[in-house]
Amino acid sequence: MFTKHEPRFSLPILLVLAFFIPTFFITPSLAAAGDGSLSSPYSVSQAIANQDSTVKTVSGYVTGQPTSANNVITSGYPNDYAIALADSSSETNNAKMVYVQIPSSLRPEFGLKTNPSLKGKKVTVTGTLSTYFTHPGLKDVSSMFSGNDSPEPETPGVGSYYDSASGKSGLALKNALHQIIDDHSEISYSNVWDALRKTDEDPNNTNNVILLYTGRSQGKTMNGSGVNDWNREHVWAKSHGDFGTTLGPGTDLHHLRPTDVSVNSTRNNLDFDNGGSEHTEAIGNYYDSDSWEPRDSVKGDVARMLFYMAVRYEGDAGEVDLELNNQVNNGTAPYHGKLAVLLEWNEQDPVDAFERNRNEIIYNEYQHNRNPFIDHPEWASAIWQ
Repeated sequence: MFTKHEPRFSLPILLVLAFFIPTFFITPSLAAAGDGSLSSPYSVSQAIANQDSTVKTVSGYVTGQPTSANNVITSGYPNDYAIALADSSSETNNAKMVYVQIPSSLRPEFGLKTNPSLKGKKVTVTGTLSTYFTHPGLKDVSSMFSGNDSPEPETPGVGSYYDSASGKSGLALKNALHQIIDDHSEISYSNVWDALRKTDEDPNNTNNVILLYTGRSQGKTMNGSGVNDWNREHVWAKSHGDFGTTLGPGTDLHHLRPTDVSVNSTRNNLDFDNGGSEHTEAIGNYYDSDSWEPRDSVKGDVARMLFYMAVRYEGDAGEVDLELNNQVNNGTAPYHGKLAVLLEWNEQDPVDAFERNRNEIIYNEYQHNRNPFIDHPEWASAIWQ
């Protein structure tokens, strides 16, 4: 049997508690914590607290343009080089701001001199958490988009670059994309070395590149033919169409990647498929006598590179006509497989910031064409399914 007790608090004390407790327990924070992914971005306060040179996505409000460690201007912007973000659009304390270094390709859209109305708007940025102006910052930015609800960064395809492909599917879409990305600026095979040092730079160590199959971060100058050097891998095997290292398909950066020499040798000219034995050096990669399966985190990368090659090279202007099929052991025929598996990989491994950054660099600094399947991965199934 329970004994009834009289309340221990007087009425005045209860009234005081009633006033304070709701405020303590239900007042929301200004910015929810995320994990730094595109779907769950860091808040600005998280970005400030985690200046650890990792690649993260951060969302915040534009408060002005930083011009020094302790100064953010809110009008009369001198250029389009940088913006400051905060968790509140009315923030004035620059200690609660993160400084974003805007890459040249995104300055026309996100620079405040050109777009002063951007002040106060919400912007989501993917880049490296690293000091800028000796202040907590975001550098080596690979993507930016504005607004609260955009699921993906904006691409140049809307209403401009991909305008002629709009509303199409199947062969009509494939042909339209070919016309858009055809006749790119070509570079020599010897110049591919320097280009890969930039396109595949390790976002956490600018002295290194990331090797495609192993994922190893390796010194940019440790390239060549020696054991554990890195070399230039043709993801669309150059024997599939027998184009070698000639200008065009043989030097196209959209499918050339740095890889470990011995791993590259094992992959050789194998088609892509699931299964086989795990490679002892490239853990997570599997192979057998007729196929190669890359590690999970680059399966989509591989698929989208092959989709690009099959659209870019259609046999016009004396170039090879490359096509995807559902076979292995394609040999020197201008085919690569397996298409059905590549479509699965495209879904399994979505486009990431590293791919987007490569696409921007190749487009802006080298070939001046894009991989449409990085900007619009859904187009692969629209063409081939």
